[in-house]
Amino acid sequence: MKKLEDYLAVHADADGDRVAVVCGGDSVTYSQLYASVTERASELAKCEGRAMVVRSSQTIDFLITYFACHIAGKVIVPLERDIPDIRFLEIESIVSGSEIPDEVADILFTTGTTGMPKGTMISHLAVISNAENLIDAQGFDSDVTFVISGPLNHIGSLSKIWPMIVVGGTIIVTDGMKDIDAFLNALDYPAKKIATFLVPASICILMQFAKDRLPEYSSKIDFIETGAAPMVQSDMEKFSALLPKTRLYNTYASTETGIISTHDYCHDGCIAGCLGRPMKHATIIITSEGAIACRGPMLMSGYVGDLELTNKILRDNTLYTSDLGYIDDNGRLRLNGRADDVINVGGYKVQPTEVEDAVKAFPGIADCICVCDEHPVIGNVLKLIYVVSDGADFSQASMIKYLKNNLEAYKVPFFYEKSSKIQRTYNGKLDRKFYRKK
Repeated sequence: MKKLEDYLAVHADADGDRVAVVCGGDSVTYSQLYASVTERASELAKCEGRAMVVRSSQTIDFLITYFACHIAGKVIVPLERDIPDIRFLEIESIVSGSEIPDEVADILFTTGTTGMPKGTMISHLAVISNAENLIDAQGFDSDVTFVISGPLNHIGSLSKIWPMIVVGGTIIVTDGMKDIDAFLNALDYPAKKIATFLVPASICILMQFAKDRLPEYSSKIDFIETGAAPMVQSDMEKFSALLPKTRLYNTYASTETGIISTHDYCHDGCIAGCLGRPMKHATIIITSEGAIACRGPMLMSGYVGDLELTNKILRDNTLYTSDLGYIDDNGRLRLNGRADDVINVGGYKVQPTEVEDAVKAFPGIADCICVCDEHPVIGNVLKLIYVVSDGADFSQASMIKYLKNNLEAYKVPFFYEKSSKIQRTYNGKLDRKFYRKK
């Protein structure tokens, strides 16, 4: 089996003048990149220890270090660039004191507001298998220029580096979505085809602040993938209308499972919770409890230093998730939410995502979250916290009336709170833990 860096060497030899990475005003060709990678690998090979814990950055230099670690026989552990020193040292202690299997290439640590960090071990085989899944399902090729705006310590962005190196395309690295003009300037890069990955929150930002410019790129943007959090059907419809020629994908993936399935909602239907058919190397199983389980070479190797936690979800080459779902009549995975997010209201089980999807379809809602609250008499009730779009003509009473007409009575929230912001994690997911603590 070829490793990722073997493909890098092939392109450096066969098409060395092709641009490999662009970042700001800097760029490197494949021959320049590979020369820098091999030079750094010789330096890293002299370092003690197998795991290299580093702060990630949206730079060419970080990518050089990433590839060089692999060539040097090291495992790279990329962390967020602004991670506190105490947490950095804690993770260094975890990996240095743990046995790491020979096949591991990367260890990606999840972030969260509570609990100990979890380091997900990704093998070289998983890297290539994930790359092949995306190449086969979404059409990555050497003519694609891929814009990466998300952090390079997260699988959402790293998993796009992998297929781009395999096919020999050009990667543009930008620094998040805070500067919309900078992101749109990346789309102006002279390329045959442009593609990118955006979490749903970033897509909403684009639709709000760049909806007049997006249609200009309709013929140039080949595809856009989204993941990390569910996308609301109404947002899918709006985005499809802005980019009718672009393939727009909802993908089922996680650090633990790898890249599993994908659905082009622009051309195959804007269906809430639809995540498409399994990819080339993936198998999806629905357990008797209705939870999603996955098999295939793209799965994690386990959690570093935590065999007990690993065995809770990874058994007999099958990874068991907390996501609920089913396979529809067309063989597509349909997501029903997460088992640990279900709210019990008077004996009825409510998935908060269903309420949130209904709320976001109401005009004037910018964001929202449905949480469990307590009523002194009737016990658990639903509470809706919502953000109103700037300048919107909004009425809470009208929204409640709308929800009563579109949801079963037990799914209509009891309490309502207007807020200026909904807490989300760094990758755009609703931060439900934040609201559970309150």
